[in-house]
Amino acid sequence: MGFGDTAKKIQTLADRAERTYQKINELRSEVEETQTTVVDTSERVQRLENEMAEQRAVLDAVATEVGVDLESVSTEAHITDAEEAAAVKGGDAGDAEGDPEELADDVEE
Repeated sequence: MGFGDTAKKIQTLADRAERTYQKINELRSEVEETQTTVVDTSERVQRLENEMAEQRAVLDAVATEVGVDLESVSTEAHITDAEEAAAVKGGDAGDAEGDPEELADDVEE
């Protein structure tokens, strides 16, 4: 009778070990898939950053050629964004309300 219980316990242990092994293999596959996705995403991000840098250089050259001050254009865009954000908040911009420079500083932070 004791050997039957021992055999049953060994079989239960073997079944658990098999399920654990299968789960580990599934997790290994998921980790490998995640790593591949991370590498692909990283490469895509790097390409996009390179393209943005190239486009920025072209934009700077064109702006310089036609006499556009990109810094003032950027500042105006920040001010507009800050004013729109303050309007969305219901005018809840605190002390910066009505002061475009402070609104622009808030956007940059």
